[in-house]
Amino acid sequence: MIAISEKEFENTFTKSFEGDDSGDRTPRQTPGKLYSRAAPTPVAAPKLLAWSTDLAEKLEVKYPSQTDIEILAGNKVTSSMVPYAACYAGHQFGNWAGQLGDGRAINLGEWSTKNGIFELQLKGAGPTAYSRHADGRAVLRSSVREYLMSEAMHHLGVPTTRALSLVSTGDNILRDMFYNGNPEYEPGAIVTRVAPSFLRFGNFELLAAQRETEKLRQLVNWTIDRYYPHLTGEENILKWFEEVVEKTAFLMSEWQRVGFVHGVMNTDNMSILGLTIDYGPFSFLDNYDHNFTPNTTDLPGRRYAFGNQPSIGYWNLGRLANALSLLFEDTEGLEAALGTYEKSFWDYYYGMMGRKLGFDKVGKKEKELISRFEKMLSVVQPDMTIFYRLLADVPSEAASEPVLHFQPSFYDNLEPQDEELFTALIADYYNMRKNSSLSEEESKKLMNLNNPRIILRNYLLHQAIEELEKGENMLFLKLQEALKQPYSLAGFEELVAKRPEWAAKKAGCSMLSCSS
Repeated sequence: MIAISEKEFENTFTKSFEGDDSGDRTPRQTPGKLYSRAAPTPVAAPKLLAWSTDLAEKLEVKYPSQTDIEILAGNKVTSSMVPYAACYAGHQFGNWAGQLGDGRAINLGEWSTKNGIFELQLKGAGPTAYSRHADGRAVLRSSVREYLMSEAMHHLGVPTTRALSLVSTGDNILRDMFYNGNPEYEPGAIVTRVAPSFLRFGNFELLAAQRETEKLRQLVNWTIDRYYPHLTGEENILKWFEEVVEKTAFLMSEWQRVGFVHGVMNTDNMSILGLTIDYGPFSFLDNYDHNFTPNTTDLPGRRYAFGNQPSIGYWNLGRLANALSLLFEDTEGLEAALGTYEKSFWDYYYGMMGRKLGFDKVGKKEKELISRFEKMLSVVQPDMTIFYRLLADVPSEAASEPVLHFQPSFYDNLEPQDEELFTALIADYYNMRKNSSLSEEESKKLMNLNNPRIILRNYLLHQAIEELEKGENMLFLKLQEALKQPYSLAGFEELVAKRPEWAAKKAGCSMLSCSS
């Protein structure tokens, strides 16, 4: 174990590519540059609010001293760090947005361990050349959400970036939370984000848009050598793109498995490693609604609604393919690779749904049953998480009278016709599960390993944030501990409940903005 202040950081990215090394943080275009040097801006009174012991062990890093906390707050940079903000572009809500970049994230460098090499990044550490007209800061509200959700997704088994620390800054930040002309000061905070790489689709889109063919080729080859070293030969770029397609398809199926809604699936928020990245206006589903989006900016079109995420994953891959086409004389190979997405997604999806329903095999009959479940859940809209945990425990008598058994998951009373269809579906499901190759105990165990019991509900997050803003951290600490065991059979009962009625329309509990 080693302290952050004592670690010798590596800086492979900045040594490999051309960047703007001036250190000038004036907002501007930086054509042909993959990054701009950006020193973090000091804060008034840094205080450690949270520390991921699980991630710290993986990184082999000691619990932070006051000197380390100064680093995590951006008040100190060690001699081996080369802090920078990455430059990338992207399609936002379906439209080309041009150059974007890390407007409030600053990479400190690369942290090498026996478990791999990881990038450490401070989010909310001050302005960069890509901050445009913003201040480069993050408020406590959004930082708590990112810290807890990153770690929650990791323990759920969903590919994700992670969060090592959460530090309050002692500074107040002016934010217009709902873009309605009513800005207020909020406490500031900084999250230390960790990932093997923060490269996005948008990094490649930027160079393609600038017609920087050789720099694009260099970035692609570097990415393959570093993160996909098993891919060799003349067609390694196509093989690499196929793997990105597959990783993205898998990620989309995992989001559907746990009911996660990202809220802002722009191409600059899509990881080249198939990780969940950039936690903004996210949410888990409460009631099962394919049209649910937690992002106020996504209304009224609901482009990034829960049910649209798999198709948006494909659309975003199409934008990446367009960028990579600059490296090919014809696009036939890229089109074929992109075309593998549909099969990959449905293979992952049906396998995932089979496990959620307790089947070890998914054939034609199981697929038909899965389709019926999707249609019924969309009509009845029970609490997704509670419903699937109750499904694992469905007793034989519930097959004929299921409404009573599933009542804890319902937000509304069922219409008579819906109750009839629901009853028939549960009866057919129970009979199919009873006649499957798995024993009742095996089926139940499989389901409980794939259907979480504890998720990070927005109303709980909202309550924890309100408490932290008052100087209290009991609920925050409870959530931090509970989220490490999402598939547990018991414990933290107070966190396993439907969204209360008061939270259905309350700001920060149902709909959120991108403001942070």
